[in-house]
Amino acid sequence: MANRENRFVEITPEVLLKAYACGIFPMAESADDPALYWIEPEQRGIIPLRGFHISSRLARTVRTTRLIVRVDTDFDAVIEGCAEPAPDRDKTWINARIRKIYRALYDIGHCHTVEVYDGDNLVGGLYGVSLGRAFFGESMFHRVRDASKIALVHLIARLRAGGFRLCDTQYVTGHLKTFGAVDVPKERYHRLLEEALIGDADFAALSVKHPMTGEEALAQFKD
Repeated sequence: MANRENRFVEITPEVLLKAYACGIFPMAESADDPALYWIEPEQRGIIPLRGFHISSRLARTVRTTRLIVRVDTDFDAVIEGCAEPAPDRDKTWINARIRKIYRALYDIGHCHTVEVYDGDNLVGGLYGVSLGRAFFGESMFHRVRDASKIALVHLIARLRAGGFRLCDTQYVTGHLKTFGAVDVPKERYHRLLEEALIGDADFAALSVKHPMTGEEALAQFKD
């Protein structure tokens, strides 16, 4: 379900957080369209945090890669990467208003990035919103093989370590299914969301000042 939002009404961070707490999120039709749509899918994608699947090949890659993973250091570069054309899309839904709104959430600590670097070059990453013990994944990208997968493993490791209860992916793609993502009906999603909004989680339970190694990330899945 989608409702078009008046393009002349400014959405504040507070309004956006209230929308997430109600189970809805904004999207644009394209980068050139200033209008936003409030979305509430009938089937909502989630990744069960205790059911996250890492293949043996990916675990080996996470453990041995030379790529470096950081968090919350360059939001603008991450959202720019997420807005790039990809093999499965030739246009982006990330318009100027989306960039501005989520940058404002980032500035007040409710939006986070996971960034993957090859030396000084950003080669992959993701961003999403945190509220209570819920994390709402927004978008991810990669410029080299496995970079977005590595970012996702590090994200889920942080969510598990930080006491999060819900990881919302909005929709389930074939790619996310390989990690254990599932669709849940809207009614069940709202129950999960209500539970996850009680209490607080800590995205920085694992250090955000220093890059986390692959071994440290994988250690969060040993139970």
